[in-house]
Amino acid sequence: MSKILFTHAYFLRYDPKQWATSQPYPPLATITVAAVCRTQGHQVALYDTMFSAQPEEIESAIVENVPDYFVIYDDGFNYLTKMCLTNMRQAAFRMCDIAKQKGCRIIVSSSDSTDHYDQYLDAGAEFILIGEAEKTLVDLIETIEQNEEISKVKGIAYRSGHATIKTSPRPVLRDLDSLPLAAWDLINIESYRKMWMKSTGYLSLNMATTRGCPYKCNWCAKPIYGNRYNVRSPQHVVRELKLMKSLFEFDHIWFCDDIFGLKPGWITEFSELIKKDSIQIRFKIQARADLLLQPGIIEALAKAGCENAWIGAESGSQKILDAMDKGITIQQIRAATYQLKMHGILPSLFIQFGYPGETKEDIRKTISMVNQLLPHSIGVSVSYPLPGTVFYDRVKSAMTEKKNWTDSDEMQMMFHHDYPPAFYKQLHAYLHKSYRNHLALHTLRECIRKPLTITFASIKKAGSLLYYFPASMVAKQKLNHLAK
Repeated sequence: MSKILFTHAYFLRYDPKQWATSQPYPPLATITVAAVCRTQGHQVALYDTMFSAQPEEIESAIVENVPDYFVIYDDGFNYLTKMCLTNMRQAAFRMCDIAKQKGCRIIVSSSDSTDHYDQYLDAGAEFILIGEAEKTLVDLIETIEQNEEISKVKGIAYRSGHATIKTSPRPVLRDLDSLPLAAWDLINIESYRKMWMKSTGYLSLNMATTRGCPYKCNWCAKPIYGNRYNVRSPQHVVRELKLMKSLFEFDHIWFCDDIFGLKPGWITEFSELIKKDSIQIRFKIQARADLLLQPGIIEALAKAGCENAWIGAESGSQKILDAMDKGITIQQIRAATYQLKMHGILPSLFIQFGYPGETKEDIRKTISMVNQLLPHSIGVSVSYPLPGTVFYDRVKSAMTEKKNWTDSDEMQMMFHHDYPPAFYKQLHAYLHKSYRNHLALHTLRECIRKPLTITFASIKKAGSLLYYFPASMVAKQKLNHLAK
């Protein structure tokens, strides 16, 4: 059997915003495919680039392991890899170059390489795995080892002479319980624990219970798992939770599914199993507002230990939501936020500015919605066109030469809009200051209304009004100037 060295192309140091946040998650998809290959008898090793300073560090791992195959397999469960950041692309190219010099056969699987396989082949990769790739990788290596025809392998791109060959797609895996649990033993968990403890005081780990999303928001790219939705059984998920708890004594889980618990009855059954097995966990999820409002869902999440639910709100304008094909209403966003708060779950909102057709009035509605709902957190971005989406095709003719951000905090508009790029940078700053100002004002009112509940934390938050009120006024003036 073969020796395989796995790695991924996300370098935390190359993403200043995430490095400052210091809340890294292990490359879940990478250690899952490593587990799959290990069950097939292959000798696997992992070089985790998460904390590496530069891609050249991969050379020592190649020398140490002398792999037959060098596989860059990005974590498709992490939204940061779906953004196809150019810092990470260049790091992947550099690792390909080093591995090629060492005589390795190079295989790459990622959202970026799926969209831009020719660029990766030019950089030295021999094969690109297209889409969901565990079975593809096993099939490809077996085909190579048996000296059979490569073209029969589904779901790959490669070169034959000067021509690029892309084979037929591989069907997605439906029975997720058939996969082995991720090879957590390959991860140096203490590196993650150290950073998490310093930044938050607890250790959070990641887990996926599903793959894909059946909804059709027209800006959302799905190069790996597509427009489908397959789910692990609650029993399988609970078994992994028990294993991870015994191995790592984690404090918190990020369920990194695009949509958590979409299958009818899944959340309720999961909650009951958690209670039955006396598993004490805290976790956060990503969910849709309309799904959260289904009977009993929020209650079951609260009982299971959910403490934070991120909702893809995107906009406070129904016109923009409809243009995005979101399939939700402003009323549902409001209702879900209030219901989560009532059950002790912190609601957080993803907000997106700059979608085509968005006016000043639409922007005002979004800011107003955030300041009225006062979620626990907000994640603010600008509309980001990625290949394979309706949105990308819609703005393609208006796109600039820049096609991807360098890092996750760049916030650069990549197509021509009614307002200059500086406007959206300032809008991002203004929304955050305005939101913090309204949070402080709300806390001050609560302190006045309920003086017996005052704490040092509430005094501090109310006191921040002295900073955020004038800061938001100044930010708004700058924004108005840029909008002229």
